[in-house]
This record gives sequence, C-alpha cells and structure tokens, in this order.
Amino acid sequence: MSSFSTGIKGTTVALGFIAAAVSTGAVAQGIVNRPQISAALANELVGDTVAICAKQGYKVWAVVVNLDGTRQALLRGDGAPMHSQDNSYYKAYSAASITLGRNEGSTKEVFDRMAKSPASTVPTTQLPNVTYGQGGVSIKVGGQIIGAIGVSGAPGGQFDEACAREALAKIQDRLK
Repeated sequence: MSSFSTGIKGTTVALGFIAAAVSTGAVAQGIVNRPQISAALANELVGDTVAICAKQGYKVWAVVVNLDGTRQALLRGDGAPMHSQDNSYYKAYSAASITLGRNEGSTKEVFDRMAKSPASTVPTTQLPNVTYGQGGVSIKVGGQIIGAIGVSGAPGGQFDEACAREALAKIQDRLK
C-alpha cells in the first residue's frame, strides 16, 4: 500500500473522530440540566413546615416550586384559610424567580433591598404571581438557588418564614 493511501486513511479516521467529538459537543451545548428538589424531599419539606407551624398554633399552607414556578409539593394545614393557598404559591414563586438575580435568600431580603432603594421614575407594574410578602424562602444547593418554599396563614410573614426555615434546616444536609 502506498504512503499516500495510508495518509488518506489516517486523515479520514482522524476527521471521523473530530466529527464525532464536534457533534457530541453541539448536542451538549443545546441541553440545559437544572437540579431540583426530589418529590419525596419536597413533600417532606411541606409536611414538616405545616407541622412546625401547627405546633405554634398557626394554620398554614406550604408549597415548594422549582425554578420554572411549577408546584412540586403542596399541603394545607388543618383549618388553614383558603386564600393562603394562592399566597403561599406567590411567595414561593417570587422567592424562586426574583431572588435569582442577586442570589438573595427570601422575599424579605428582596423587600428590604427595594425599601432602601431611592425612588424611581420607572412605574412599578404588578407582575403575575409576584409578591414581596415575607414567607418565601429560596432553596439553595452549593450556593445556587434550585427552587423555593412559600408559606402563608400564620399571623405574620415572619412566622411563615420561621416555619419554612426550620423545616428547610432539617433537610438541608440531604440536598446534594
């Protein structure tokens, strides 16, 4: 066999490997993998949150959402008011979406930041499902937000948030 023929075969094989590598890279570039809390852990989180609040005499709803705002788990505590269902979702949705830009940990942190900002000439427009009410807490893994929990029904947002944080602390070591 001539050296020219051997060179062609070697080049063809090399180009085949390059094409395979490039096509694999192109596919990988088109896929986004985002972590989210498992269904089992989300259910445990809302259950613990409602139970913690109930021990303190608060009748609440708790909801966990992923970064798309999709409800992963939802639980109504015994006697929790109906309107708190939507409010708990709004808190979770807000904590999962608005906190991303600055890696804030809760709707309260967003509210506090906004309260310190100087007045703006830009009109504020109510966004769908967004609230700055306290009780939405970001769920973080390795410092990155992967979702949020929202709680509503206690006699103040600070109590909603405290129940969520206590329940989140119970599962934090399993968020890996």
